[in-house]
Amino acid sequence: MDDEQFATLQTAVHDARRPLNRITMQAELIKLALEGAIPPDKALAALDKIIAGCQDCSDSLSQIVDNFNPTNTGNNE
Repeated sequence: MDDEQFATLQTAVHDARRPLNRITMQAELIKLALEGAIPPDKALAALDKIIAGCQDCSDSLSQIVDNFNPTNTGNNE
């Protein structure tokens, strides 16, 4: 892997981490709701965002695999 390919990989991994950060923040909201600090409806909304964030992360990881798959034409390797 050359420097350009590595930079592309770093960007892709950074993009995949964004949904993970959102998931963490939403999990904190659920924790607060369970502790009674915020209303339960906020926890339900946070769960919807966690589910969406998990799908976003899964999509990002699939894209990374597709981008670095040597059998794809026009790939990064």
